[in-house]
Amino acid sequence: MKIKRALLSVSNKDGLVEFAQGLAELDVELIATGGTARALREARLAVRPIEDVTGFPEILDGRVKTLHPAVHGGILARRDPSHLAELKAQGIAPIDLVAVNLYPFAETVARPETTLAETIEQIDIGGVALLRAAAKNFAHVAVVADPADYAIVLAELREQGDLSLATRQRLALKAFRHTASYDAAISRYLATRFEEAVFPATLHLNLTRLADLRYGENPHQQAALYSLGSLPFLPPNLGGERGRASPLGGNLLQGKTLSYNNILDLDAAWRLASDFAAPTLAIIKHGNPCGVASNPNLADAFRAALASDPVSAFGSIIATNCPFDGEVALALGDLFVEAIAAPTFTSEALEVLAERPDCRLLEMLGAGGQGSRGAGEQRSRGATEQGSSGAWEMRSVRGGLLVQEEDVIAEDGAAWKVVTEREPTAEELEALGFAWKVAKHVKSNAIVLVRGMATVGVGAGQMSRVDAVRLAIARAGQRAQGAVLASDAFFPFPDGVEEAARAGITAVVQPGGSIGDPSVIEAANACGLAMLFTGVRHFRH
Repeated sequence: MKIKRALLSVSNKDGLVEFAQGLAELDVELIATGGTARALREARLAVRPIEDVTGFPEILDGRVKTLHPAVHGGILARRDPSHLAELKAQGIAPIDLVAVNLYPFAETVARPETTLAETIEQIDIGGVALLRAAAKNFAHVAVVADPADYAIVLAELREQGDLSLATRQRLALKAFRHTASYDAAISRYLATRFEEAVFPATLHLNLTRLADLRYGENPHQQAALYSLGSLPFLPPNLGGERGRASPLGGNLLQGKTLSYNNILDLDAAWRLASDFAAPTLAIIKHGNPCGVASNPNLADAFRAALASDPVSAFGSIIATNCPFDGEVALALGDLFVEAIAAPTFTSEALEVLAERPDCRLLEMLGAGGQGSRGAGEQRSRGATEQGSSGAWEMRSVRGGLLVQEEDVIAEDGAAWKVVTEREPTAEELEALGFAWKVAKHVKSNAIVLVRGMATVGVGAGQMSRVDAVRLAIARAGQRAQGAVLASDAFFPFPDGVEEAARAGITAVVQPGGSIGDPSVIEAANACGLAMLFTGVRHFRH
């Protein structure tokens, strides 16, 4: 397909002049709109303004400039005798290449000070029509929506004198994806302004495949990694000089490509560690924490977290909310660790961890340090209600998608209600607050035992709450003596509390709200336990 005439109309002018110069050197006639034409004239390129083609000036402050038969006829015409004859009769010349990128709508709405009126002006009409028209007629027209394709198009034109059908098909598909993403962004934004519901009536997902994974949860399952753009939760961060782009907004400094299970566990670990303000280290296995500890000395935090369940920690994922230093790297000893996520790694840590070439190191660029929230999550509304982050979580089910707000409610321990005769000590109350925060990240039914600022036993994913208590106590062993307990949901019967008391646990925090609360409180009083009700449940299925 010989390119004789090109229409250029771009908002993003990166690479524009070089592309136009390349086309001009190939004797392609350049047609351009407004600001694009000015940029080309300033570069001393011969360019024909769009109004010369349409015979009509731009009107309505530039809202209408390319919506004209002389433009769209030239783009949409098939190159067969019938259509070419019709173009000739109307005095319309074919347009063989269209290079368009759209008004920066997403960038505009990302600025909190932007008004609705300003946003409306960034809804591109003519540009979308040009892209769709050229993409529809890919058999005869090349459409370039991405400046990254300028060099590829020029190289093929210089080498072959035309563009192959395969190239035009690829460019057309990219253009349709671009306009679909653009329309989805507009729909999402207007839903937050015009709809009263928290979730829009129609949810448009813009997913881009980042990589094919070796396999899924098991070797017989194929899997791929997608970025959901501005939706949760895996936009890649391409920054960093040392590493490779990776999911979760991080930079992969070392190790093999992350697997399906690595990504799930890293997400769980990073969310947990990021929930704490104090320096915290979390050890995750199969999506559940097997050890968590807070300590100003990260190596001591690791040792305390590891002691919670040293057997399960083999082959685990570690995350910290503060810099990973050389001391904690040495403290790992001979423990096999699949991956480590941290806001940054010191040079000493990198030197030590270089001896573990299979251990993946994920530097969470832009993570914000201690107490930061997880990276790359969907923000559904510009302003959020009290106790809601506006972040969304999504999970697939057969034939559908479940969507909910993320569980990031800000809780004030001072508002918890003591329901037993004995009140907790200051030390117990501090430990209960730590245990309650960890319990939110454990699969239900969840029981977390804590001493000080470290877990000593975790019971996760059990069908029975009392079985979760028994499992946590078995993990803790003698360390259950003097520990406190957090339960993600209420105790329906006294048996769980009675098991805890027999193991030497001294205080319990739970949501309350069961019809069995009176008997549970009675059992706690009989055992001399302190018990608090939070009024909030933290199921995690």
